Amino acid sequence: MKSKIAAAAFILLPFSGQYALAEEATEEKPELTVSAELGFLFKTGNTKSGDIKAGINLKHEKDQWLNMFAFNALAKKIETEDENGEDVFESTDNKWDITGQSNYSLEEGGKNYLYGSLFYQQDKFSSFSYQTSASFGWGRHWWETESSSFFADVGPGVKYDVIRAEPATATTLAIEEYSETAAIVQAQALYTKQINDFVEFKQYFVAKQAVESEKNSYYRAETSLTTKLIESLQFKFSFLVEHDTEVEEGFENTNTETSVTLVYSF
Repeated sequence: MKSKIAAAAFILLPFSGQYALAEEATEEKPELTVSAELGFLFKTGNTKSGDIKAGINLKHEKDQWLNMFAFNALAKKIETEDENGEDVFESTDNKWDITGQSNYSLEEGGKNYLYGSLFYQQDKFSSFSYQTSASFGWGRHWWETESSSFFADVGPGVKYDVIRAEPATATTLAIEEYSETAAIVQAQALYTKQINDFVEFKQYFVAKQAVESEKNSYYRAETSLTTKLIESLQFKFSFLVEHDTEVEEGFENTNTETSVTLVYSF
């Protein structure tokens, strides 16, 4: 009797394994994932100020398509005195940007892809009223494991900048603006490392290199560390560096931003 039971179990084992795989296959990743982040800093006492940083990221995967969208905004106000000696809040930072990119894999489950990307940034206190660019080209997933991934792409594009001749103030826009169009070569890369079940590290870099030497080139690097608090809520620390090679007098070439935010994924 025992031998018959053992034989029956042996015969059914492959089918039970197939059933488990089929059940596992049904647990597919969602096509659309969304995350939103928000951070506040308010100071009172000798210095009164308020900072707000917000962002939203969307990622859509279907068949051989991968679509990504990101929006980020930063605002800061500090309390100062006006010409009449009255306390007023003055904006010292007012910036937002949008990035969108679509990747099309050349073969299903393959590593090579074609991409198209768009970028727009508006910053009231930089050398540029706004900057925008578009690029298309080829990319590759150089490696992807359970704990880490690295992809990079490169291609030609065009960049259009509206440049300020003078810095803006809290109440006025910069005057004597002029525009500049430049052909660029864009290269970007993203490295992701899952350190453990709760901590993730990301390093992103993009370069928009102008073909003509006298035109402005733009570089951006962002390092972030995300810690999971609960299943859908994370704590994020990030450090951002932006560099423009050509800016008007009175503006800095390099700007940095350090932020701490809460990220909610759904």
